Amino acid sequence: MELITLTKENLAQEHICCAIAKNDDPQVCCKKQWLAQQMDAGLVFCKCAVRGKCFIEYLPAESAWAPIEAEGYMYIDCFWVSGSLKGKGYAKLLLQHCIEDSRAKGKKGLVVLSSKKKKPYLSDPAFLARQGFQTADTAPQDFVLLHLPLTADAAQPRFRAGAKTQTVPQQGFVLYYTAQCPFTAKYVPLAMQVAAKHQVPLQVVHLTTAQEAQNAPTPFTTYSLFYNGKLVTHEILSEKKLEKIFEEKSE
Repeated sequence: MELITLTKENLAQEHICCAIAKNDDPQVCCKKQWLAQQMDAGLVFCKCAVRGKCFIEYLPAESAWAPIEAEGYMYIDCFWVSGSLKGKGYAKLLLQHCIEDSRAKGKKGLVVLSSKKKKPYLSDPAFLARQGFQTADTAPQDFVLLHLPLTADAAQPRFRAGAKTQTVPQQGFVLYYTAQCPFTAKYVPLAMQVAAKHQVPLQVVHLTTAQEAQNAPTPFTTYSLFYNGKLVTHEILSEKKLEKIFEEKSE
């Protein structure tokens, strides 16, 4: 199976395997701009040459948009093989590419955000366990930081303290988000529209740098909804799910 690595030179014409299906969607342009910027920080986006969502995206942990301490590691920030592409060995192929590339770059290991049981938008813990990943740290709401050491001196990664508290100072509904994968440009405005429709105050906090994300109050910086200071969910919500949460919490 041919693997394609995105570069600044081929990024414009290549599909980014995202849930955003159409290349002419304005969100795709925004996502590609973000990818190009992160390539300067060492981000690698590698995909199988097939039609569908079949890719792995990773970058040095020091530049990751995640509140972790994992010096010398490579952080997998998105790893997705979907639908009919499952069961063909593509996930193992992509992971092996990441391992070999990380070794070539002198990395101590791989680290990835997961959960105790499979959850939306998080890498599958069962698959990763079969590939040798082990638990490095845990955080409330079943978040798990998994790692795969590649050297004997690889220190165990951990969450930053703020990510474990999962609290914010603001009251009411607060939504934290970044531009990293999976892209939420469509869903943040949706949350704002639904909140306005139901007259529910909603504060939106856009983390625009890796440093801000590394100090985030949630392990999942892509999209995390808080209410009265506490994390409600990291799931990227549809209109119906938003309405249900707004109704339940506002009663």
